[in-house]
Amino acid sequence: MRKNEITEELKSVLSGKTLDALLPPLAFGLLNNALGFISAFLIALGIALTLGVYRILTKQKGIYALGGFFAVAVAGGYAYYTRNPVNYFLGSLILSGLVFVIAFLSLIIGKPLAAWLSHLSRGWPLGWFWRKDVKPAYREVTIIWAFLLLIRFLTRFYIYQRGNTTEIAYWNTLTGWPMIVPVLTFSYIYGIWRLKKLKGPGVEEFREGKNPPWKGQTRGF
Repeated sequence: MRKNEITEELKSVLSGKTLDALLPPLAFGLLNNALGFISAFLIALGIALTLGVYRILTKQKGIYALGGFFAVAVAGGYAYYTRNPVNYFLGSLILSGLVFVIAFLSLIIGKPLAAWLSHLSRGWPLGWFWRKDVKPAYREVTIIWAFLLLIRFLTRFYIYQRGNTTEIAYWNTLTGWPMIVPVLTFSYIYGIWRLKKLKGPGVEEFREGKNPPWKGQTRGF
């Protein structure tokens, strides 16, 4: 499989929102002990706002940065209200658990999360994903995701209980996009390989109603 193909697929997923999601909470966690809660919170808020303004001025999608600004404001406000800086990271902890639950439930009902996300991002017809010679690939990838999501939630919960904002910031960053990128890379490589083994039709062949033998899905998962 060509390296450029995988790189292009990752770029379509990551785009510019990676820094928008990573920098504000990392800055807060690292600066809280050194500068105090208020200073760390204001700096994190300033970073989120700066990224949002920059995205808008350069005509990029600013929704992620502005969403990050809102998330920082809410998280910081709650942490200040409870007088506990660790609660700044409570939202990300809850979200980690929620994503695992969604992945697990999608497997239970037989509609794997990986298929839904691919459908939403690519616009491919849902009927293709639910074929018996296609769905197993997405089910198996979702099983891998669910296992990793559970580990991420449990480790984040353990570190959250320890109450050290610096530890939480480091671990949340490490288990964020730095973990997601290799997982997505593996998912893509495994998914394409599995679809070939299943010998089902490619998306375009499905749309055109072609009969077997099919070439199968050769690009995109």
